[in-house]
Order: sequence, then C-alpha cells, then structure tokens
Amino acid sequence: MHRFGCVVLVDRRGRLLLQERDEHPAIDPEKWGLCGGHLESGEDPLAGTVRELAEETGVHLAPEHLHLVEERPVFHEAYDSWDRLWFYAAATDLTDADIVCGEGRQIVFVPHDRVLDLSLTGSAGLILPDFLASDLYHRLQHTEERS
Repeated sequence: MHRFGCVVLVDRRGRLLLQERDEHPAIDPEKWGLCGGHLESGEDPLAGTVRELAEETGVHLAPEHLHLVEERPVFHEAYDSWDRLWFYAAATDLTDADIVCGEGRQIVFVPHDRVLDLSLTGSAGLILPDFLASDLYHRLQHTEERS
C-alpha cells in the first residue's frame, strides 16, 4: 500500500491551487490534481504533506495552518492497489506569482466554477466536489488565518 498527502490552498476569491500534471507520472498523467505526493515510510501524514507542498510549489506552510479534510482509501490503477490518502486544505493570500512549479506542467489558482470542468485525477475527482460544497471551503475564503 502506498500513502499520499495532498493539499489544496484556497484564496480569498475561492480559487483553488491545482497542479496540471505532465505526461511523466504513472498516476493520472496529463490531468489536473492536488499538490502533494508519496509519503515516505513511517512519515507523519501532516509533515509529509507540508514537505510535498514545499517541494512542488516552493510554499512553506506551518502545519498548524492545514486542516485535515479527510483520510480515505483510493484505488490507483497504475499500482493496482488500494492506497491511503490524507487530504488537507488551507487559506492563503498567495498568488500565481508566488508559486514555483517544481513538478508537472503548471501549478496555478483555478476559479472554483471551473474546477469540476477540468480533466481531474481520480483522487481530485473524488474529493473536490464534496470539498467545494463544504462549510470548510467557504470558511477558508473568509478566514483571517492565512498562509
């Protein structure tokens, strides 16, 4: 079983920071997904998610800014396995100019009303519809606790 930590940042306009994957990954190439990735053996999910976000985007968040949205099993056809995924969210005042694309084709803030029209990864397709309808998503747009 593989373990993954993923995060979405939400700005004051409700846009979500998403990654457009390129053709190279084994899982869901050329789809839009969450920032994050494989957790190391024995790594705490929150610490691993913070590490993955920094590696992929150059964004260094304090763990206390992340809200655990859900932990769930996900099936990855590429591995033929049921894996574990931790999904976190945080509010931010960052813009596209603050993001370094360390992996994939691009990592940008996407307007909330366009997110579900994208060709999403399997995990993002499972998680984002419920997240966008959640109270947490709406609170993150208006919180003063921002990264």
